[in-house]
Amino acid sequence: MRILGIDPGSRVTGFAVVDAQGNHLQACGFGVIRPGDGELPERLGEIFEGVVRVIAELRPAALAIETVFLARNAQSALKLGQARGAAICAATQAGLPVFEYAPRAVKLAVVGSGRAEKAQVQHMMRQILQITEPLTADAADALAVAVCHAHTHHTRGYASRHLAALAARS
Repeated sequence: MRILGIDPGSRVTGFAVVDAQGNHLQACGFGVIRPGDGELPERLGEIFEGVVRVIAELRPAALAIETVFLARNAQSALKLGQARGAAICAATQAGLPVFEYAPRAVKLAVVGSGRAEKAQVQHMMRQILQITEPLTADAADALAVAVCHAHTHHTRGYASRHLAALAARS
């Protein structure tokens, strides 16, 4: 399964596409979408268009995105939610299913601690995906969301197959 991970932001949105075949993970592409300095509606349009381009180029089968965390600044949380909306709209327009993960769940899945620092997430993404080129924090977070979904999807698939096999024996 090819998964598009998104780390949303109104100024910088990280994206990453990961191929997951069983336990094997491979990064297919990653980077950031940096909207211009325009007003928020223009930046949201640029995020939408950027995600549309990534989907067209890298052909993911699903979108995994971080949920909004409770920010100290309500305005920041609202802008983050709007950036998420732009990315989700691009995915649904392309017919992709959308899966959402809390930031703590993502960190727990890839680092082993829900309170991991950004540098720890970057380090683990380099290790897990054998990335040697520079990796921004936003792209690393997007990779982490995709890897989190790959692990979750793989585990759900295993559990479903296991339960089906048990039911067939009964």
